[in-house]
Amino acid sequence: MNLAEAMVRSFHRGICAALILSVAACSEPQPPPEPPPAEPETTAEEAAAEAPPPTPARTLYWGDTHLHTSYSPDAYLLRNHTADPETAYRYAKGVPVIHPFHRARIQIDTPLDFLVVSDHAEFMGVIPMLLQGDPLVANTETGQRYRAMFAEDRVADVFAELIGMINTLEPAADLNSPEINRTVWNRIMEAADANNEPGEFTAFMGWEWSSTPGGANLHRVIIMRDGKEQGEQFIPYSSFDSARPEDLWNWLDVTSEATGAHFLAIPHNSNISKGLMFPLEDSDGNPITAEYAETRMRWEPIVEITQIKGDSETHPDLSSTDEFADFETYEHIIAVGESFATPDADRSDYVRPALERGLTIAAETGANPYKFGLIGSTDSHTGMSSAEEDNFHGKMALDSTPETKSDVIIDPATGWDMSAAGLAAVWAEENTRAAIFDALERKEVYATTGPRIRVRFFAGWGFNETDLAATDMAAVGYAKGVPMGANLVDAPMGKPPTFLVTAVKDPKEANLDRIQIIKGWLDAKGKEQERIYDIAASDGRTRGPTGLLPVGNTVDLGTASYTNTIGNTELIAVWSDPEFDSALPAFYYVRVLQIPTPRNSLYDSVALGIDHPEGHSPTIQERAYTSPIWYLPK
Repeated sequence: MNLAEAMVRSFHRGICAALILSVAACSEPQPPPEPPPAEPETTAEEAAAEAPPPTPARTLYWGDTHLHTSYSPDAYLLRNHTADPETAYRYAKGVPVIHPFHRARIQIDTPLDFLVVSDHAEFMGVIPMLLQGDPLVANTETGQRYRAMFAEDRVADVFAELIGMINTLEPAADLNSPEINRTVWNRIMEAADANNEPGEFTAFMGWEWSSTPGGANLHRVIIMRDGKEQGEQFIPYSSFDSARPEDLWNWLDVTSEATGAHFLAIPHNSNISKGLMFPLEDSDGNPITAEYAETRMRWEPIVEITQIKGDSETHPDLSSTDEFADFETYEHIIAVGESFATPDADRSDYVRPALERGLTIAAETGANPYKFGLIGSTDSHTGMSSAEEDNFHGKMALDSTPETKSDVIIDPATGWDMSAAGLAAVWAEENTRAAIFDALERKEVYATTGPRIRVRFFAGWGFNETDLAATDMAAVGYAKGVPMGANLVDAPMGKPPTFLVTAVKDPKEANLDRIQIIKGWLDAKGKEQERIYDIAASDGRTRGPTGLLPVGNTVDLGTASYTNTIGNTELIAVWSDPEFDSALPAFYYVRVLQIPTPRNSLYDSVALGIDHPEGHSPTIQERAYTSPIWYLPK
């Protein structure tokens, strides 16, 4: 027997000894093992269901969901006589246009990807039709009286009367006929369809429902996902039909069912709602119920946090520990003939307190009426979506030049009160009505005050420092967590969530100063709490002994200029909540701050050779706000 045979036999003997079998079982031949049962064939559908979801290929698109043209009566009467919906779309696309007041050629610095022309439903298009001699309006009794008033240069009286009708909900019936409303709505839809270019530029159909009880701003912008086929089956719902939000939601429900149209309603400019935008009670004074909350969130998944008439994130009286809370605080309500004293800050007027309030209501009813995402938009009435401080064309056409900035818009507000803001940023698969609308619905959107700061925000249970080196940060974010606007549910083993945040400056704008995470939660006693964390700061700065992180400033007040010698072009961070309690509901959103830059009022005061007017800072620290991510304990 050779060596090889001996080794084989020895190996065989070792195997047999190791088995818990008899020697005979080793030595006797064994029957061949039965083949395992055949695995059932997997269908393509089953394989797709079992596979991890693919990383969404989503692109960042920029737009304005709140823009008025000469079809809005207040816009026309405050000197926008020519910038109609067609002009608005051309400007948004980057085409040079003529300004409706000073008649100079103007052009947006960076074109938008999408736009909603959202003229007021109340008296929509009536004034242009009146002055152009359209018999639908000009031959009415009220129309003839207004034509005489215009001939006597009594424009202010016409303005006061029209706004008064909107506030009191008592319209002149001959100016609010279905025939007039349908005619104007058809023109608006035709302009939107003519300018909608799927893949290149999205023109949405929409309008503004302008409920203003006692001067309280309860306005909503209504956006439609669809086209004229659905839109021509109804007339836009106005506050003349009802000023109650509950009735608006019911109309949206009934109309959607009847026509197949898809709608969103966006509350805006809540900072002057006189305590009514985010209430604890419904319109009848009853405590908010789960049904109310679910209905509101069905139709209002996002809100407008910033615009020309100020910022609605929070107020220094409501967030006393937030050093950046007093930002573009607007101090004027919009009721003609009423007192314009600065309204007291109310938790029902601001977004952050509303998010906190939503947690309380959810704990009591099981549903959260204020679980919304965040966007910005302009609310410009010039027809120009101008959110650039150095290229701002006014709130109204009237206040669009340095020399008319002191003119009263609605007493006592003037052009100096207005900030160039804001924009809606949307992460969507493509630039189409359907894709952008769907992104708004799922809240994967955020707001900026004008600059195009690029922000990603994810939350999960396993982000770590190594993720910061990933070449595709979005792929990591979607694979290991959820994006802005989504939920985290039931912390595993009480583990705190981790957050992945990236922010990149607008290439044409100022550097970034810091990234903050704002947390709101209910403590163990059910009390609403908030805290702000600096999770990344430029230039390697950290908080000092005072607990503050000082802001640098390169603005030259004499020339209205700045330099990017401070700040970072990009900031990224992974952060874990150090005070997390898995039993307590919470929300988190990101606020990104730029370094200070000149405010539009500084550019104009320097151009005029005057001192900067009191009442507003000559500089502005522009910012972005992401939609929140909610933690929900089981």
